[in-house]
Amino acid sequence: MKQVRRWQRIMILSLLCVSVFAPMVLFPSALKMLTSAGRKEFIEDLASTKYKSDSLRLNAIEQETGKGLKEPKLVVFKERDFDSVVSHRSVENNDSEQSENTGEAVNLLERNETNHERKEDKILQITNSVQKEKSNQKAVRHNQNVQNQSQRVTDGRVKLMRDQVIRAKAYLAFTPPGSNSHFVKQLRTRIKEVERAVGEATRDSDLPRSALQKMRSMEVLLSKASHIFPDCSAMATKLRAMTNNAEEQIRAEKSQESFLLQLAGRTTPKGFHCLSMQLTSEYFSLQPEERQFPNQQKLHDPNLYHYAVFSDNVLACAVVVNSTVSFAMAPEKIVFHVVTDSVNLPAISMWFLLNPPGKATIQVKNVNNFEWLSSKYNSTMEQKAHYPRYTSLLNHLRFYMPEVFPALNKIVFLDDDVVVQKDLSKLWSLDMKGKVNGAVETCQKSEASFQPMDMLINFSDPFVAKRFDVNACTWAFGMNLFDLKEWRRQNLTSLYQKYLKLGLKRPLWKVGSLPLGWVTFYNQTVSLDKKWHALGLGYESGVRQPDIEGAAVIHYNGIMKPWLDIAVPEYKGYWSKHMKFEHPYLQQCNIHE
Repeated sequence: MKQVRRWQRIMILSLLCVSVFAPMVLFPSALKMLTSAGRKEFIEDLASTKYKSDSLRLNAIEQETGKGLKEPKLVVFKERDFDSVVSHRSVENNDSEQSENTGEAVNLLERNETNHERKEDKILQITNSVQKEKSNQKAVRHNQNVQNQSQRVTDGRVKLMRDQVIRAKAYLAFTPPGSNSHFVKQLRTRIKEVERAVGEATRDSDLPRSALQKMRSMEVLLSKASHIFPDCSAMATKLRAMTNNAEEQIRAEKSQESFLLQLAGRTTPKGFHCLSMQLTSEYFSLQPEERQFPNQQKLHDPNLYHYAVFSDNVLACAVVVNSTVSFAMAPEKIVFHVVTDSVNLPAISMWFLLNPPGKATIQVKNVNNFEWLSSKYNSTMEQKAHYPRYTSLLNHLRFYMPEVFPALNKIVFLDDDVVVQKDLSKLWSLDMKGKVNGAVETCQKSEASFQPMDMLINFSDPFVAKRFDVNACTWAFGMNLFDLKEWRRQNLTSLYQKYLKLGLKRPLWKVGSLPLGWVTFYNQTVSLDKKWHALGLGYESGVRQPDIEGAAVIHYNGIMKPWLDIAVPEYKGYWSKHMKFEHPYLQQCNIHE
């Protein structure tokens, strides 16, 4: 029995030996291939792990250009960290594939090798996993660096691609006229591709995914062009010519923009014409007694608050009147004197007949009915007929206030492009200090409304230099308090007419009412607090919102009037809120906010 068991043990051990050593004897070549491949992949894995942190530099010029290039090397794309991260990820993918293959080979060997070999394989696997964890941490740090760099430089590619287009067009200009070579075709194609890729982009995030490849291709082609056209002086001359041409185009565009802006500022919107026609038609359908305004007995009462508005704009007058009455503490004491021309008299009259200003009194007068004014002014201004905006009778009517309102002692003059935001009754209690004109000064250099005397007056003329100080403080029209009694006493209207005639004979000052106002009321103006009158809403002046909201009167001086499409959007709302856009006539004429 014991002998049988001994033979059984011998047979089992023999079979075990055969199963272990038979593959080694029968398939020695296959085993060598597995062991060598595993070791080779393991060594490559360690090498790739060791050098993962090395970034791969991308330089299209070095890849394509030949030897002997004298120009400095141009870096196409500086986001090196991005490329290094991409390369690290690809290396990691290869590492994972290699580790899988190695793992399969090790598993096969583990079945046949000793326990000692198994322990060595486990140690190697642990070492490999540690190395991969370190490489992953480095890749994460590189990715963070790329994100930080992309946040700092958000338009680097856009600027570089635009510069590439400029350089390419400069090289294209060196080619002979009518040239149709392969290089010229390729250069034109690249220019179109880059321009199409850039488009209207302002940041790198706006670029398409293909922009980077097109940028690299363009840089390669520009490097070739630098070999074909190596003359740097000719290149500099061409770029200088292109710069001068671009500057000329910019000046021409700015000049055209200024012209179109001036044209838009002088043009009356179509809806305003429609409104005037409807109001005029309605006015002439009334009986004469229906055209009269109430409370006309107040027109000559010097104890009331009188306001003068000279305008041919229906809605502009409406906003001035509505805003003044809405903030008045005693609207029943307010009297408006609106003076317009014969063409717009029916429309303005009809508007206020349909929309009376509450308890206030209103009068609409025709400037053409002032026969004494036509004889004095029109004969003088015949020489300047080509400046209708600045030489119109309504524009210069402000210098004839004592004659227009002979029964009044004080009056507040308001331009038709102002909006009243507070009660103005305190103006009549101000001390004029024996002066004629009360106005807000515009002589502070730190303010947007700054206007020096020599801006509109020619101090190179001896007549001007002798009588006026170039450093005298200027002031603004738009909201002025006039002491008509003192005006009559000093006979300033005659002084104005004298200066008006002198200015027509030689260029003493620019055309318009403001320079004539400065010289006529020279040393006759008392300064008002800045809060009475805020200027600069008719152009991009940058006036602050607290200054606007704290002012009693805001003035849209400039060509960007609030009723035009070119108005400054952030300022337009102060004017629009006083206009009744739901009025049927405004709706019919398509006049909206």
